[in-house]
Amino acid sequence: MDWNKAIQYAQLVNAAYDVFAGKAPITPGYDLLATIYANDLATDSNPERGNTRVKMGLILQAQDSGEAVVAIRGTEGIKEWVQDAQFLDEAFTFVAGGGRTEDGFTDMYRSMSVEEGLGALSVVRTLGTVGWKRDVSSFTICGHSLGGAIATLLALDVAANTEAPFNNPTVYTYASPRTGDHDFAVKYHQTVTTTYRFVDTVDLVPKLPGIFPYRHVTDAILLDSLTLIPPRVRLQPNPLCWHILSSYLYLVSLYSGGAVLNPEAECAPAGAIEDILGKIETELNDQKSIADMFTASPRRSIGGTA
Repeated sequence: MDWNKAIQYAQLVNAAYDVFAGKAPITPGYDLLATIYANDLATDSNPERGNTRVKMGLILQAQDSGEAVVAIRGTEGIKEWVQDAQFLDEAFTFVAGGGRTEDGFTDMYRSMSVEEGLGALSVVRTLGTVGWKRDVSSFTICGHSLGGAIATLLALDVAANTEAPFNNPTVYTYASPRTGDHDFAVKYHQTVTTTYRFVDTVDLVPKLPGIFPYRHVTDAILLDSLTLIPPRVRLQPNPLCWHILSSYLYLVSLYSGGAVLNPEAECAPAGAIEDILGKIETELNDQKSIADMFTASPRRSIGGTA
């Protein structure tokens, strides 16, 4: 596994966050060919969110190699999903034998298109006609947080329902929640050959849904913003800091052998190790503080990075 590639794809996901925020995306070495839209994540407390079309991702192509990339961001809607979702499941009908997947993620995936209107073509149907500037040599899908779950659904769909070069995607996810049941995970394992799933061991979101029938599609590549033996604190003991994309970029960069990408200033550890460990114990014992992580955030809310 190439840690520098893991950084590269996380930065492309960050560009998808920038487009959503109304900024010009920074994608050195890539041409931006299309923007992906979807209905936002509906939740029990805010079902109307699902009627709003938002920019969720980007379709890009590498200028040197011809690699095609789909990068998918997370959403603020996952804040409410963590707190109040019933974690209902529905059939994943895009692939025969695809099992069942979390209904909010699946509904959002079903609404994805490369145009703002609901009648536009799905991402899978668009790949062959998107207007690639050069021959497509390979295909990579990457996503963070809820975008990691959407990337997982897309990967199985394209692997089962497209032809070369799109039917053999490489997948990078960061902080992805569980997406489907046992049958979905088995079908994914049989169909998608290369997936790198990055997880900070103390991040809450990859542990959800923590109930039957949900499971992850592959083993995690573990990152450690916190270890108790030996005591080491790389990020502030704040559940949001353990989850946002800039923190994942920082942790991955520590393994790359290259330049270290600094975390958000608000997430950098400060103070004596004893004080920090005491605060960690308080955070982990206070369930309300975990729920409240989605209402008190450094600069960008869940999934974002400045």
